[in-house]
Amino acid sequence: MRLRSIPRAIGMALFALFSIATAAQAEVSAVDVLGRTVTLPEPAKKVVLSFYYEDYNAIAGPGAMDKVVGISLSPWKDWRPKQFEAYLKAMPEIADIPDVGDTETGTFSIEKVISLEPDLVILAAWSWNALGEKVKQFENAGIPVVVVDYNAQTLERHVASTLALGKLMGSEDRAEKLAALYKERYEDTMARVAEAGPSEKKVYVELAQNGPDAIGNSYGDGMWGTVIENLGGINIAKGQIENWGPLNPEYVIGQQPDIILLAGSEWVNKPAAVIVGFGADEDLARERMRAYLTRSGWADLPAVQNGDVHAIYHGGARTLSDFIYSRYIAKLLYPEAFADIDPAAEIKAFYHEWLPIEADGIYVMPLDPANK
Repeated sequence: MRLRSIPRAIGMALFALFSIATAAQAEVSAVDVLGRTVTLPEPAKKVVLSFYYEDYNAIAGPGAMDKVVGISLSPWKDWRPKQFEAYLKAMPEIADIPDVGDTETGTFSIEKVISLEPDLVILAAWSWNALGEKVKQFENAGIPVVVVDYNAQTLERHVASTLALGKLMGSEDRAEKLAALYKERYEDTMARVAEAGPSEKKVYVELAQNGPDAIGNSYGDGMWGTVIENLGGINIAKGQIENWGPLNPEYVIGQQPDIILLAGSEWVNKPAAVIVGFGADEDLARERMRAYLTRSGWADLPAVQNGDVHAIYHGGARTLSDFIYSRYIAKLLYPEAFADIDPAAEIKAFYHEWLPIEADGIYVMPLDPANK
């Protein structure tokens, strides 16, 4: 080799090393809730989103929906219609995102997802379980999948899901702040409960979807049942139903609940439902709630006599902001320990700081306006 060619060779070697270092620096890796390591060559720019729409927006930050090339539309548009409308108004481009179906109705199309060539597929743990062996099609197509889980309602899975999404979306700072916020509020709540509890108050939760003439679901394990149990309250559905289902009306009366929670939402074509959530009207919500008190035997229940009948947003039980709904129930169980906590204000503050829309509506509310 001639001497003058040596500097050129050194330059080429340095360039190769620089390229390798740059590629390694761009690579991102995270561990999901199943303990799987997910690695991308760079933060995801094209994702398919199956669920946890608001959590994804909070974590990925501004421009989050611009990166979504496919979405499971029905669980958002049909389950939380007013919430979906609020996001659609703020980001009209959502209307143009292809729908890939959903696992709840068995319409989820792996073939369509693959055709969209995403950098990342974000699956809820329950969707991963529903797909079973079919998820291997993503691996065969070279498409990474991250599994997240806010349904488990545990601190560990909330934090793991949040940090994993932040890493893979290139929004690690936001994710770390959100995870720290969740952990701090969760631990604050549990510390207050530990000092004040356990409570002897009995709690009855009912899905207030079809009005007082139809007995809605209550929750044994999971959903609101898990929240009540974690807070040291007595969930009267525990041991009566495994997950969810209606309780015998006579059993409810016999239990004499001290607190009644009517879980409402933004349901359409449900003329007797307790409507809470985005755009909900207080007067209408209270009118629908009062109708439940006309049930046989309800007027004499301790919860009714003491003014402890409340509406709570059903969509708030499995999200990054679910710590606030826990604090609302905790305040009902231990009024003195949570006297300085205003969950309704906390909900509005969370949306204002972390989400692209405001929380305009009702999310937690006592039937009696004086009972706040």
